[in-house]
Amino acid sequence: MIDELKQRLQAEVERLNHEINFVLPKEIEKARAHGDLRENSEYKAALERQQFAQARASHLRLRLSKLSSVKEDDIPRDRVGFGSRVTVQDLDTKKRETYALTLGEFIEGDDDTAELPVSMASPLGKALLGGKVGQTVAITLPLGKRRLKIVELETVHDLAEKKV
Repeated sequence: MIDELKQRLQAEVERLNHEINFVLPKEIEKARAHGDLRENSEYKAALERQQFAQARASHLRLRLSKLSSVKEDDIPRDRVGFGSRVTVQDLDTKKRETYALTLGEFIEGDDDTAELPVSMASPLGKALLGGKVGQTVAITLPLGKRRLKIVELETVHDLAEKKV
């Protein structure tokens, strides 16, 4: 799972680098040829896209460096951690929801899965992190308090074994 995420992030960085180094300079040069840059919307749009692409590439490189420090052996096998798929039951509504804990980057799952990606840095992710099956966690959200019971847990190790 970690390697899959690294590959996806690296592919996006490479795509953005190509756009920054080859595509956008041509668009900027083409827009410059149209004349007055103060009123040239194509030029402004190309510069804005260039700034966005540079910021996104920088963000992804930072994510890759953080991901490089994650070792699969350090991820717990019996508690909620990075890459875990955790099913919780709301103790008030009795509704069940399944979440996939991520570092913030969404990994597409199967189209028929109903799990929701949740960043470990989010309030929900922080509340679930380290939890075990049967444990109840309380979380305060802008819409109010929620009490969730962890009813099922698949760690990154369990998910890797399923793929094999």
